[in-house]
Amino acid sequence: MNIQFPLLSEIIFAPLLGVLLLVLVDRDNRPLQRWIALITTSVTLILALFMYAGFQGDSAAMQFVERHVWHAGVGIEYLLGVDGISLLLVVLTALLGPICVLACWTDIEQHLKEFLICLLLLETAMLGVFCALDLFLFYVFWEVMLIPMALLILVWGNPRRRVYAAVKFFIYTMAGSVFMLVGILVLYFHQVEATGVYSFSLLQMQQLALPGRLQIWLFLAFALAFAIKVPMFPFHTWLPDAHTEAPTVGSVILAGVLLKMGTYGFLRFNLPLFPEASATFTPLMVTLALIGIIYGAFMCLVQTDLKRLIAFSSVSHLGFVMLGIFAMNRQGLQGSVLQMVNHGLSTGALFLLVGMLYERRHTRMIADFGGLSKPLPVFATCFMIATLASIGLPGLNGFVGEFLILLGAFKARPLWAVLGASGVILAAWYMLWMFQRVMFGPVTRSENAGLRDLNRRELGLLVPVLALIVWIGVYPTPLLHKMEASVAALVTRIEAGGAVVGREPSGSRLADNHWTSTTKETRFH
Repeated sequence: MNIQFPLLSEIIFAPLLGVLLLVLVDRDNRPLQRWIALITTSVTLILALFMYAGFQGDSAAMQFVERHVWHAGVGIEYLLGVDGISLLLVVLTALLGPICVLACWTDIEQHLKEFLICLLLLETAMLGVFCALDLFLFYVFWEVMLIPMALLILVWGNPRRRVYAAVKFFIYTMAGSVFMLVGILVLYFHQVEATGVYSFSLLQMQQLALPGRLQIWLFLAFALAFAIKVPMFPFHTWLPDAHTEAPTVGSVILAGVLLKMGTYGFLRFNLPLFPEASATFTPLMVTLALIGIIYGAFMCLVQTDLKRLIAFSSVSHLGFVMLGIFAMNRQGLQGSVLQMVNHGLSTGALFLLVGMLYERRHTRMIADFGGLSKPLPVFATCFMIATLASIGLPGLNGFVGEFLILLGAFKARPLWAVLGASGVILAAWYMLWMFQRVMFGPVTRSENAGLRDLNRRELGLLVPVLALIVWIGVYPTPLLHKMEASVAALVTRIEAGGAVVGREPSGSRLADNHWTSTTKETRFH
């Protein structure tokens, strides 16, 4: 799309303007610090919505492209662009920005200025990851993200084990990043040798015809970094600790955006750059995804800490996303992209609600609650909507994504869909059991009887998320339309590279399911 101003740069670096303003503000002026963070994140969201409105869903080309030479001799460029796959993740990241600022409005007392600076730096880095089309630039944003996230856990996390959780998160992510850096350099030098072109451009590298053995090694180098970030089994062990020890806002960002950087990496790099290797490793990746779905669900059943239970549920839910990605057909891929957004909304809402409960009771142990629906009816209603969305109740967003993923998995291999569907049953088991123990029954502890319900600020940050949960569940067509052409182009590229798991009949369209149609009409059966 031809535009006259650098919209993506404005979206990415708007939070940095807030950082500069915060540096100039007096440390004791806490209200002004909060308002600066809220205004800058709100401006970022408005710009992202403007981008969403102007995005042409019927085009698979990169849009809002910005290209400037950074280092001509080496071939490094400041190259940005979005397609239907990255578009929704940019909007999701921008949406969670002001929500997170509102969530920590009264929660953070110590070092508030530094906390907000870390939050805004983190938002810039995450937005950059989803927009960068130069591999060097992508890697810079990828690594910059690591520092503020580790600081959020280390400085503002639970004093009990925050150092352990922050160090574990840092080491896991850094270890994977080193392998990805090696893969980027090998890919770069292979391109120079094959074409004589010095460039880190993803668009340029997609033109390469890589030999099969090289694809194998490069796939592994990139996949390790992304699998740790997802996190896939068995690289998931950093996640429960990071979630449990992080402040509420840190958990929301981890669940809402950071985990999606791993699944996005598979979609943006592994599948289009290494299609043969992707086909070769499909059985392994699907096996790990299915193990993650089932293992994560069973781990949820034995948790006594609300936050840790929701953390392990992310392992299970992201397993669904990986299953859809490696089904490598339109239904699976489109369901995976949508489920990334769905998980960010529903799990983000759950972490927000648990954080609000912790502010009131200073405990997250399930055994310390019971009967909360009596003193907290509004809280219980919001918690119920987020819980039902997480288990994929029809009419809420989780159902749409899981349905498309299982449909894609069934078209690829029916057994994958059968095993994946067991995760839906287990999710209903552990989530409803948790909800029943926390919300129903008699109020057994006197501390719970006098709890105050949600205030206007808390309702104000929850209502937009819950409204989106319902809207996507009822009418997901606009989101599916935005990504349809990009997903179709990715499938075509995968098939051209020989990586076909479940081939669709000639001329078929993803729109042939219940959620979209091949005409401008929307059909609900």
